Amino acid sequence: MCELFGYSSEREQSLGRWLTPFRQRGGGTADNPDGWGVASWHEGVARLAKSSEPGFRSEQFARVAGELSTRLAIAHVRKARHPPVPGMLNTHPFIHACCNREWVFAHNGMVPEVIAWQTTGPLCLPDGETDSEYAFCHLLTGIAEAYGQAQRPAWLARLAQLTEKIAALGKFNFLLSDGQELIAYGHDRLHGLELDDESGRQVIIATEPLSDGPWQPFAARELRVYRDGRQIARLGGAAADSPAR
Repeated sequence: MCELFGYSSEREQSLGRWLTPFRQRGGGTADNPDGWGVASWHEGVARLAKSSEPGFRSEQFARVAGELSTRLAIAHVRKARHPPVPGMLNTHPFIHACCNREWVFAHNGMVPEVIAWQTTGPLCLPDGETDSEYAFCHLLTGIAEAYGQAQRPAWLARLAQLTEKIAALGKFNFLLSDGQELIAYGHDRLHGLELDDESGRQVIIATEPLSDGPWQPFAARELRVYRDGRQIARLGGAAADSPAR
C-alpha cells in the first residue's frame, strides 16, 4: 500500500545509492506499480518529477535515481487504492503553497473519510482525488496561522494534533517538508537510518529498509523532524515527547 522515501543531509549528496533500490519497490520488488514521484530542493526551489507508470520500469525514474544530487528529498511509489486507478493528478508527492513556502507531501495508507471534512478557505485545494492530498490540505490549513506567527514548537504541536486526528480515520504514514525540514510520521510502518561519516550527517527514511545497516523502526504514532541530516524534534510514540528546538 504505497511506499515512502525521505532524505535530509547537511550537504548536497548523490541519492543513487538509495533511489535505485527504492525505484525497484515501484512494481519490481514490491507491489506498488501505479506511479512514482520524486521531489527535491535546489537553492530553495522544489523540483518535482513524477509519472503514473510503474517506477521499476520507468526510464525517467532511472535517470532521476542516477543523476539526482540534493540535500532534501521526498519520493513515493504508489499502490492505487483511493481512487483505485493511476493518474498524474493522483500521483505523489503533492506540492502546495502555504505561508510563503512550497510544501511537499507524500502518504502511505488510507484515510478516505478525510475527504468529507470541511476545508476552510481556499488556502489549499486538492488538484486530484486522493484522500492523501485532501489530508495534506487539511494539515496545511490547520497549521498556517501558527506557522506564520510562531516559532517551531507552536506549529509543530498543532501539526501533531491534526496528524493524530487524521490518523484515527485509518492509516496515516507520511512525509512532509517546507523546504527546510523533513517531517516524518510513522503511524505503523516507517524506518530511519542515520549516518555520520566523511560525507557528513545524513538521514534516510523509508517504509522498508533499502540496504543493510542499522535501520531503526519508528515507534507507533511517532513524529520526527529533521534538519540538515540531524533529528531536531520528536513527538509521540513510546518515548516521552521531546521539545522542538
